[in-house]
Amino acid sequence: MEEARGLKSKQLFPAIFSRHATAYQRRLDGIMARGEARGRQRVIELLDVKAGMRVLDLACGPGTLTRPLAGQVAPDGEVVGVDLAPGMIDLARAAGIAHARFEVMDIEHLGFADASFDAAACGHGLQFVPDLSRALREAHRVLRPAARFAASVPLNGGKQRPWVLLDEVVDRWLPPAPVAMDQAATRTTVADPDVFRDQILAAGFAEAAVEVIEERVHWQSAEQLVELCMSWWDLASRVEALPAERRQAFIDDAIATVRREHPGAIETVGRNHVAFASA
Repeated sequence: MEEARGLKSKQLFPAIFSRHATAYQRRLDGIMARGEARGRQRVIELLDVKAGMRVLDLACGPGTLTRPLAGQVAPDGEVVGVDLAPGMIDLARAAGIAHARFEVMDIEHLGFADASFDAAACGHGLQFVPDLSRALREAHRVLRPAARFAASVPLNGGKQRPWVLLDEVVDRWLPPAPVAMDQAATRTTVADPDVFRDQILAAGFAEAAVEVIEERVHWQSAEQLVELCMSWWDLASRVEALPAERRQAFIDDAIATVRREHPGAIETVGRNHVAFASA
């Protein structure tokens, strides 16, 4: 794990997300279906995509935003989803989403001509980009004049009791989470709405704004919370370091610890920064 802490973002994250793509998809599908992924849903609302448009979905994952956007551009438009994790792209392609196609691609180096798209979305992906200014410049480059860009990034969940309890168990059982050595600047930028907005404007966008979106997620039980949170990249990567024969004991401990204070359904509250810009 110490070796992982010295890796760069593009060495670390694509591999982790590829290995855990299926679990990630299952968690996100449920949250989206219940209307609880308000940050990502706000991105879709702000883009106001119309039939016939060509839309770029940056860091598309398994197609979480691609699917609803593809429905909006039908029957004559197209959504192109790109992601650096091959496992995510494999899942997205397997989903057979109409009016969409997917490519493994670095969003800092987009393989598209200038002014190729009518809109661009990014759902919870910019925080993983080591060179945020370059990624934003690339997004601006491939957008047509006055095209819309919207992106959501998650903020720190704070000290809500379910997460505190889970963290206590995780820290007892697991090694520290891997840390990408080139992440600090991007994480600091997206966490500050004014700095985030200024970075977008510096990339060439004509106007930009950043808003805070709160989202409430409901978990049926401690069991469901622990099971689905195992797909989060940082927890998933830490569990990998635990010998297979000890993983169930860790999960049992986590469930029991959370259940002691939360014996029934659980609600957690998250916040997102959602950026909106015009090219």
